[in-house]
Amino acid sequence: MRTTLLDLRKMKAAGRRIPMLTAYDYAAARIADRAGVPLLLVGDSLGMVMQGHETTLPVSLDDMVRHAAAVVRGSEKALVIADLPFLTYADTASAVAAARRLMQEAQVQAVKLEGGRHVVETVRHLVEHGVPVMAHLGFTPQSQHTLGLRVQAKQAECAKRLIEDALALEAAGAFALVLELVPAELAAEVTKRLRIPTIGIGAGAGCDGQVQVWHDLLGLFETSPRHAKRYAEIGAAMEAAIRAYAEDVDEGLFPTAAQSSKMDADELAKALA
Repeated sequence: MRTTLLDLRKMKAAGRRIPMLTAYDYAAARIADRAGVPLLLVGDSLGMVMQGHETTLPVSLDDMVRHAAAVVRGSEKALVIADLPFLTYADTASAVAAARRLMQEAQVQAVKLEGGRHVVETVRHLVEHGVPVMAHLGFTPQSQHTLGLRVQAKQAECAKRLIEDALALEAAGAFALVLELVPAELAAEVTKRLRIPTIGIGAGAGCDGQVQVWHDLLGLFETSPRHAKRYAEIGAAMEAAIRAYAEDVDEGLFPTAAQSSKMDADELAKALA
């Protein structure tokens, strides 16, 4: 049975921390699900880590549906959330259409969208029509060209606005809130004021949970953001394994008899006759 919204509320009430991890394909989903991660986010960050773009903006709804469907098929227990891509929720009709595809075609259990008071009515409309919505404040990657890649809400006026936006999103029915690149003190204060869980990324330890990008966590690239912790160096291990494979092929050491099939000598002779 998958994690539910009720489970998340109970975790916050009990003071249990909530780990969330991005996943973009079947294999990653299987591994994360077996590891017991309760929330999997199919983020539009796939535009950068899977497609090689500089931002999330080129990611299409078709991309999200394709990747999200693979993650759903690869998981059994995690609640799977998918990002609504750039400009797919500029109005409520577009948001409904995008959410419909993600929930019907990909069969995700929830969607995530970015923004404060300007998306409150969209959140309310989706929730009223049965779509669980995770909100996202602070640094919102789809607005990177406007905000710049930096910590948000460091001044009092901006911090006050973020708190007000968080409360408005909760009132609109959002079941959780991602806080990205927000000062730790502010994130902790928002967490105290909300009944719904907060999930931090670069927002300190005071949130109810944390989310990290798959590639950052596993060290798949040469560098990672400052807010990420590299729990393994899988990229280096993969490179070493591939180099060893290529060298074995070059030197005639692979394949061996153990990796080869045999044919009866008589059958081969008949085939060659």
